[in-house]
Amino acid sequence: MTARYLTYDAADALNWQGAVEALRQGHFLPRAEIGDLFLGPAEGTLLTRGAYLEGLGYGVKSVTVMPGNPARDRPSVQGAMIVFDPDTGAVRAVIDSTLVTEFKTAGDSVLAAVLLARPESRRLLILGAGTVARSLCAAYPALFPDLERIDVWARRKEQAEALAAELAREGLDVRAAGDLPAAVAEADIVATATMAQEPVLKGDWIRPGTHVDLIGAFRADMREADDALISGGRLFVDSRETTLGHIGELKIPLAAGVISEADVLGDLYDLVPDPARGRRSENEVTVFKNGGGAHLDLMVADYIARTVD
Repeated sequence: MTARYLTYDAADALNWQGAVEALRQGHFLPRAEIGDLFLGPAEGTLLTRGAYLEGLGYGVKSVTVMPGNPARDRPSVQGAMIVFDPDTGAVRAVIDSTLVTEFKTAGDSVLAAVLLARPESRRLLILGAGTVARSLCAAYPALFPDLERIDVWARRKEQAEALAAELAREGLDVRAAGDLPAAVAEADIVATATMAQEPVLKGDWIRPGTHVDLIGAFRADMREADDALISGGRLFVDSRETTLGHIGELKIPLAAGVISEADVLGDLYDLVPDPARGRRSENEVTVFKNGGGAHLDLMVADYIARTVD
């Protein structure tokens, strides 16, 4: 077996339906073994995440996180994912980490939305106007073809306007939202992809039947949703192992007694084989925390390696 190096150019051979299906199929396998390793100072960290999935094999994603790189006109996150053959242990592929992360992050959220949101959802609101927001604007319509409108909100409205204009040139009906509470009140699906450390989304704004997709918070000190939202909806996560004790979105309200672990009603290992565990009525608010994890990287990287010639 000859290992291949796949750059971001391989994205042209991929599609969102394929990535979401790879994640769905991966959750019929036994729960993954995962492990993370952090090395180096805060101003230059090496993050390595590994996973083993019975029936799929092994994968390791290593990235450097350099907050000062944008000033050098370089990406702040750079790295690669290594995919190993499940039988021989040989390297199958080395894949640009950006490609894996993009399809993993948005695919994870959209899979959950397929399981939890109302199928007839027509309006999507995205909080944030960065890289993740851009991929969500492509991923959601691929799995929700009846979406009629996408609104994007950012603290700096000019960022939302720039993203909306860019995507409009690509044929997507994306508009910049001004008044956040009003935009939330009109949305069927609300996805958050911000760097907020304090809640930017309030439960009082959410109308009945909305699905909330929380993506941005990834550290123990970060939150995007307030206590009313976290405690007021049917709450799910992608993986209990990577969210409950690690991410402020859940760790903070758990520590404060706002919710208990029993209030997290399931993760994707529960929802994929048994979708009936999710939404029970048209009027329920469903809340999903996208926490990521090396097992999800491996599912997507396997899809990429299988798909790209």
